[in-house]
Amino acid sequence: MAVAAMLALAGGALAQDGPPDKGPAGDYPSRTITIVAPSAPGGLFSLFARLVGDQLERELKASTIVENRPGAASAVGATYVQRAPADGYTLMIAASSALAINPTLRKSLPYDPDGFVPIALIARVPQVLVVDASLPVKSLDDLVKLAKSRPEGLSYASAGHGTAQHLDAEMLKSALDIRLTHVPHKGMVPALASVAGGHVPMMFAVIPPSRSLVDAGKLRQLAVTTAERIDMLPNVPTMAELGLKGFDAATWFMLVAPAGTPQPVIGTLHKAMRGLTDAPGARQKLVNLGLLPVKSPPPQELKTFVQSEKARFRKILQQAGLEGSQ
Repeated sequence: MAVAAMLALAGGALAQDGPPDKGPAGDYPSRTITIVAPSAPGGLFSLFARLVGDQLERELKASTIVENRPGAASAVGATYVQRAPADGYTLMIAASSALAINPTLRKSLPYDPDGFVPIALIARVPQVLVVDASLPVKSLDDLVKLAKSRPEGLSYASAGHGTAQHLDAEMLKSALDIRLTHVPHKGMVPALASVAGGHVPMMFAVIPPSRSLVDAGKLRQLAVTTAERIDMLPNVPTMAELGLKGFDAATWFMLVAPAGTPQPVIGTLHKAMRGLTDAPGARQKLVNLGLLPVKSPPPQELKTFVQSEKARFRKILQQAGLEGSQ
């Protein structure tokens, strides 16, 4: 969904959300809330989950813990959460991979992508196209010329099959009609090391871990994947500015609960999460992680958003020949 459309959804959030209903879940929360990060400790998921936990502790006066359950592009964590009691005490940080990409990318899944209740859309995750700084490439046009000058084209690194970096590169490949070969890695850090070390010429990357390599002269930034420029990288153009109209490949982070979680609990959690994007200090923490805070639409509208994103990524994957590839 385009950014403007997403923000339009958000416009009705305050008007439609009243105080949470009372009832069987009226005493929620009365014990520790577990927030599952479907990734290894120390990564962006974990940092984001900790921010969410801090926010819930402030707003709900509840204790929270972050539990890492990595594996299979969020499938391990998603399966665990979906099998947990639907009582609001086991939540998950869901990226677009778990809810909108995996259903088309993977032949089968151990969890139901529709078996979650969206609580709050919190942030978009921009990527930046980076190249090995030793290459004679200082612009997107230079990259295209280099790719077309080689019969084999160029290779690109990613944090793994089905990740945002993989899909962004396939979108670029299709938009520019150039030959690109995927070289998946086991995570963002080793992928960036391959590019910075001159082993792979390019990749899309999340911003914070790539910035230190840019500052060290190991990587060069060419463009961001969002429809608008990013405050953190004000001098880096968007793909649209460089001629790729409509190129908006930012993914997103959402807090979700297992399907069947009582609506009063979902309402309580949604209301609590507003402060993470409204409070200046909390917003700045998200920005420092390279994220773009989003004022979330209400949970019911988020269901529509997830379905539209699933359709968007299905089209990307089909065009890239990746449907059912895993």
